[in-house]
Amino acid sequence: MVPDLLRERSFRRYWTGQTVSLLGDQITFLAVPLAAVLVLHADAAQMGWLSMAGLLPALLFSLPAGAWADRRGRRRRTMIAADLLRAALMATLPVGYALGVLTLAQLYAVAFAVGTLAVVFDVCNATLFVSLVRPAEYVRGNALTSGSRAFSFVAGPSVGGLLVQILAAPLALLADAVSYLFSAGLLARIAPVEPPPAEPRKGHFSAGLRFIARSRVMRPLVAAAATVNFFNFVFHTLVVLYAVDRLGLNAGVLGLVIGAGAVGSVIGAVLTGRITRAIGVGPTVVLGFIGFPAPLILIPLAGGPEPLLLAAFFAAEFVSGFGLMLLDIGSGALQSAVIPDALRSRVSGAFRTVNYGVRPLGALVGGTLGSAIGLRPTLWIATVGGLLSVLWLLPSPIPRIRELPDEEPDPSAPPTAEAPAAPPTAEAPAAPRPTETEPARTEPAA
Repeated sequence: MVPDLLRERSFRRYWTGQTVSLLGDQITFLAVPLAAVLVLHADAAQMGWLSMAGLLPALLFSLPAGAWADRRGRRRRTMIAADLLRAALMATLPVGYALGVLTLAQLYAVAFAVGTLAVVFDVCNATLFVSLVRPAEYVRGNALTSGSRAFSFVAGPSVGGLLVQILAAPLALLADAVSYLFSAGLLARIAPVEPPPAEPRKGHFSAGLRFIARSRVMRPLVAAAATVNFFNFVFHTLVVLYAVDRLGLNAGVLGLVIGAGAVGSVIGAVLTGRITRAIGVGPTVVLGFIGFPAPLILIPLAGGPEPLLLAAFFAAEFVSGFGLMLLDIGSGALQSAVIPDALRSRVSGAFRTVNYGVRPLGALVGGTLGSAIGLRPTLWIATVGGLLSVLWLLPSPIPRIRELPDEEPDPSAPPTAEAPAAPPTAEAPAAPRPTETEPARTEPAA
């Protein structure tokens, strides 16, 4: 049965473009490192610099990109431009390879530039999403977009590996360039009514951070997400080395098992809507912050013959992927509901700055602890530490939220004048709540 949202032409085009683009990104996630290793013979230090080049823009530019996007408006046009520029940049790599002039410096530069454009695209995407999806559909909309991401985790590496085998790693990157063009073409065929640009006010740049700091929903969500991301990167820095060097697992078979485990994410994306309706959106988020890190405890706990080890890895990845979808879809719906339209890009930028800021730190701590105390003890610290993220949520209102809450006030907005108090001798009538009208959404002719 086709979900109702996919029957709406504008959302269907938006979702299709995102799905294809995410699949292309996963191909690139495999093909770029393989190009560095197989074609340019990069060593471990150079691979580290390549990884850093892709991560650094999110840390450096998320805040200013969010502030710029809210001031400029026209987010859809900005996203189209970002897609077209990313397609052009990715195309330079197979061209350089075909001409025999591909270098590591070019890989670094393209990774940094594409990462910067991804920041711009993503901070605009948060606002475009709520321009296409009604508040009552936030959970279903997030389930569809998260489902696309889960599908890309399963299919992307397989398709990427096949393309690398057939074409060579740099030429496989043409698939990502084409995916960006496809996304831009579909974005050009929708015309949602976007929120107007934010008015210039004092503190415009830091308004997203201030909103998070004051929000009873966003503050614990950001703290929990940063905690689980930190320990997750401690874990993933060492898990492959631990599996291959300490447990003696075959790297190829391990990759297949972990990829198969990603099916849990797809199933989670399908079922999260039902779970949310049954227990509420807040408890779903709490369950996700437990269900994502908890199954990974099976990895340092695993022992015995190889079939048991592979079963432990499969179960850990399957259940963790399911939990990740509960976390992503539930928290994404909460954010869509509580963040004011005028602040969405800035709050998204602030959220990304915190989340991406802890990732390289977690990788650094993982490597340091792994060398100092050993791989298995560090994996225990990472898995148990990830579970601690839920402690940020328990004292907050989130566990008690059943339905999506109302939008929270914008702290950067100028205060409104209050009406004079009623005389004490007369009971003042309750003021009616302002009616919130949803802007009309236009769809172009097919």
